[in-house]
Amino acid sequence: MRIAVICYASVGGSGIVATELAKCLALRGHEIHVVSSEQPFRLGDDQPGVAFHRVDTPSYPLFREPQYVLSLSTTIIGLARSIDLDIIHAHYAVPHAAAAYLARQVLAGTGRAHVPRIVTTLHGTDITLVGSDSSFAETVGFCIDQSDGVTAVSESLKADTYKGLPVHADIRVIPNFLDCSIHHRIEAGDLRGRLAPAGHAVVMHISNYRPVKRIPAVVEVFARIRREIPATLVLVGHGPELSGGLALARDLGVAGDVRAVGEQADVRALLSAADVFLLPSATESFGLAALEAMACEVPVIASRVGGLPEVIEHEVNGYLRAPDDLGGMAADAIGLLSDPALRRQIGEAGREVVRERYCSHRVVPQYEAYYEEVLGKVSG
Repeated sequence: MRIAVICYASVGGSGIVATELAKCLALRGHEIHVVSSEQPFRLGDDQPGVAFHRVDTPSYPLFREPQYVLSLSTTIIGLARSIDLDIIHAHYAVPHAAAAYLARQVLAGTGRAHVPRIVTTLHGTDITLVGSDSSFAETVGFCIDQSDGVTAVSESLKADTYKGLPVHADIRVIPNFLDCSIHHRIEAGDLRGRLAPAGHAVVMHISNYRPVKRIPAVVEVFARIRREIPATLVLVGHGPELSGGLALARDLGVAGDVRAVGEQADVRALLSAADVFLLPSATESFGLAALEAMACEVPVIASRVGGLPEVIEHEVNGYLRAPDDLGGMAADAIGLLSDPALRRQIGEAGREVVRERYCSHRVVPQYEAYYEEVLGKVSG
């Protein structure tokens, strides 16, 4: 199949999953075209079978802001005309489903015999925060419904979509995934020594540092851990809330034990150097960062929100607490850091969940089958 994958290039989960899906589909023999405003974070310069198409958005004095939807639609139209796309896979409803719908209407309106089908994947905040805004809801819901196929990354997000938007499409749940041949625990002894002093536990958080990730909660939980156990907090990634989190660490007297290492394309070594992973988010449609930690055998302590309970079973392969139960999260971490055998048991259980349910060889064929189903519905 000839598939265009439309995504954001940022370090957020939607862009990472879209990029990984593109690479996996290419390895399975499909012709893949990734379309974004810039090269996605985890898409290398030389990915066999994957072509990258940059969306250029010119600025005109008449407009107060760049017209990205029109530029994206124009890019998709040109691509479809040149290679006869079968599928446009829009990751994130806003604005990619809208741009895909507009492109398809233009192509159909020109009398083109071969018009690509649209599959839209809902990832989370495109629904729970942006799409559910009353000023966007009707338009977002319409564009989702106009897709030929719709998927969501969790049952929780599927339910939130029906609850928050006027959507009537039949939403298929296909979870996020990892390439388990790559994402697993590796030797990281030297790195651990560079991250933290000898004798310190390593507590880690990875995100794009938006408000929904609750970086102050990460720091507050760590401060409680630090009162009981020598530990270092490693903050991976970058975003608007990072500076505030570092300021709070100074206020709480733990800044000397906090390290911000910035965005990292490959987090395996960092996770393999960690002892516990904190994810006290306000909401998570799935929690890709949690999945990456579990694959590297790092116990996850997270909020009981969104799709996280579909991945994590409390006290079996991780820990779940109410978002405001920072004391409980800290107690869970202290218990794990004080008991290496328990920490190893929980970490291994998390790894097994990933291997059984969330490896690419289990999930990517679900997307392939869904593409075929969508194309079959149209041709039939």
